[in-house]
Amino acid sequence: MDGITSGANVQAQVLQAAGVYAMKVANNAVESTMMTLLSSVQPAAYNNPPNLGTQVDVRA
Repeated sequence: MDGITSGANVQAQVLQAAGVYAMKVANNAVESTMMTLLSSVQPAAYNNPPNLGTQVDVRA
């Protein structure tokens, strides 16, 4: 293997590593955003009923 070929291989490996790192950074950003959004979602109404303690017609 001559110097040009080995240099090209090293460059390809560096670019591949940079791509993997960029994907990890992007994935972390997406995960952080999703966790922020999920934590801000209101709980479902059936988990926190506003009419607790009142008579509800279950036949309706």
